[in-house]
Amino acid sequence: MTAPDEAAAKAAVAAGVRVREVTDLAGLDAVYRLFDLIWRPDPANPPVTTELMRAMTKAGNYVGGAYVGDELVGACVGFFGTPGVMHSHIAGVSPAMAGRRVGPALKLHQRAWALPRGISVIEWTFDPLVSRNAYFNLGKLAAVAVEYLPNFYGGMRDHINGGDDTDRLLVHWRIASPEVAAACDGTPRGAGAPVRGAVVALGRDGETPRPGSLDGETLLVAVPRDIETLRRTDPGLAGQWRVAVRDTLGTLLAEGARVEGFDRSGWYVVTRAVEEGR
Repeated sequence: MTAPDEAAAKAAVAAGVRVREVTDLAGLDAVYRLFDLIWRPDPANPPVTTELMRAMTKAGNYVGGAYVGDELVGACVGFFGTPGVMHSHIAGVSPAMAGRRVGPALKLHQRAWALPRGISVIEWTFDPLVSRNAYFNLGKLAAVAVEYLPNFYGGMRDHINGGDDTDRLLVHWRIASPEVAAACDGTPRGAGAPVRGAVVALGRDGETPRPGSLDGETLLVAVPRDIETLRRTDPGLAGQWRVAVRDTLGTLLAEGARVEGFDRSGWYVVTRAVEEGR
């Protein structure tokens, strides 16, 4: 397996960026302004402030930035949690760099930074309705979903969340594990593994969520093809998807089911124990 520093360097080269730790005041202010550009939040409730990041980095926490030349194009902020755990609070990439693999470069830099500091798990949350983030987190990074969190942040009226309930999946990224090391080397979790005999627990009827059956050991839970567009064009239907995924995926996880991964066609792959006699 490739050493973490080397894997991070390769990811940065692939993205055409330079990734470094950010601790200076001007750099942290640039991070604040980048997040403001991405999320366009209520001015009274920014995702993170320059002053807070200044205090966090002084206390030894992580802020990383991805640069093209001198321009900041992506950033990631994390802080230490329970022993051996870092909580990665927020990460974002400039819309102009979408699809350029800046996200992987940031996360692999964060991993390389965290390992020598005694961190074995980096955790974060993401919106389970956003399919590209689900595949990135569960597939390309090989993080593991551990908990469904209904309306975790409360209302967030910004460009991305659009006032929707802020349900989140909490994931653990076990950064020293062989599975994560393989993912960082370019082998996504579950790559090439077909889903045979799976039962559709939540499907799609056109663009509408359609409840299925929970009678199976391997279940598929669909998400909308483009929730961000749907929030703008049909907020009511977006809300239906929120409730449907919460009721299905959230209930399954609460009952002890395990998310095995995310299929690129837009399905969570979930396994659960089936009681005898069912």
